[in-house]
Amino acid sequence: MLNITPIPALSDNYIWVIAQESQAIIVDPSEAKPALDYLAKHSLNLTAILLTHNHHDHVGGVDAIKQQYPSIAVYGSAECQTWANEIVQPEQHLELFGYDVRVIESAGHTEQHVSYLFGNEYLFCGDALFSAGCGRIFTGNYQAEFEALQRFKALPSFVEIFPAHEYTASNLKFAETVMKPSCAFFEYQELALMKREQHRPTLPTTLEKELVINPFLQVETLEEFIKLRQKKDNF
Repeated sequence: MLNITPIPALSDNYIWVIAQESQAIIVDPSEAKPALDYLAKHSLNLTAILLTHNHHDHVGGVDAIKQQYPSIAVYGSAECQTWANEIVQPEQHLELFGYDVRVIESAGHTEQHVSYLFGNEYLFCGDALFSAGCGRIFTGNYQAEFEALQRFKALPSFVEIFPAHEYTASNLKFAETVMKPSCAFFEYQELALMKREQHRPTLPTTLEKELVINPFLQVETLEEFIKLRQKKDNF
């Protein structure tokens, strides 16, 4: 059993802490201090860092964390080689905390963005997938992002999804303009807004929920996806 907690960082990032007993793994440490403070407060020993991609708001805290944990294993794709000492490839399998961890190719936002799937249960997807949205296509490679979304859609519907940003409320505003109205959508939107008013995270989400409220998971062709993503860029 994993205990997974979001640590708020920067303006809207989450650093995910995956804990098992007294051991911890952190995902995308944008800042060192909040992560190190959390580990100290909960008497957790850091055993690994997972990086989804090389943007500063996902790797900014790695160097300072490594000063305290000089031999820590840092996993990431080749674009993260400045920080990572364990370079992973798409469809590679790791074993962490007794879980089979599948490395899923999820490029588009960056050229070598990867996601990590723990035992077909927990997906850490960085900026490839958000609740009710997906990441901007900074590479211009819409095909890669579209294919990443198809890989996510093929996962079991009960998979819990742990994106790296609290974008849910703003994504739902856009989704509302492009999707057919439904009770399930408005219930989710109301719950998300209530959570944010209470300064609570809207995440994690599940694939089952996202298939209902995420327009990017509903498009069926690359052409539809490109139009939708460009519409969101200008929203």
